[in-house]
Amino acid sequence: MPLEVHHRNPRLERWEERLLQMFERVDTVLEERYAGRFRLKPNRPAHGAGVTRDADGLFDLGVSFSAGITSEFGPGYVFQIRMATNDPVPETVRQQIEDEVVALLNQEMPRFFAGLNLRLAREGHAFRIYGDLSLDADLPPLPPDLA
Repeated sequence: MPLEVHHRNPRLERWEERLLQMFERVDTVLEERYAGRFRLKPNRPAHGAGVTRDADGLFDLGVSFSAGITSEFGPGYVFQIRMATNDPVPETVRQQIEDEVVALLNQEMPRFFAGLNLRLAREGHAFRIYGDLSLDADLPPLPPDLA
């Protein structure tokens, strides 16, 4: 039996690439703001020295699609804010970081996804980006400062 090759929708590929660009921008801001405040885990490369953004530096904002079957918000992209340190992180600092991530994403979503009605919600220890995830039309061009 021949091997079947499944191709992903090119619009989905572009949508998720843009999502990753947005998260990389947020990650970079966090890395700059918190540089030197916490020691990295011994096996963790410095920001920018890893293979991918979520494999280096202090922050891991890995994001993935969820069908949202048990979510009150439905399908979306889910992420947690993880810190790659063994140092104790006070709860007030964790909350401050979460608030900063929410503010940054709320600032960046309309720029990266202009015209789409995307929202951000907390779900337990994770966050969900949900709303207009349609692939019916191509994404509008990025603003010049993001391109």
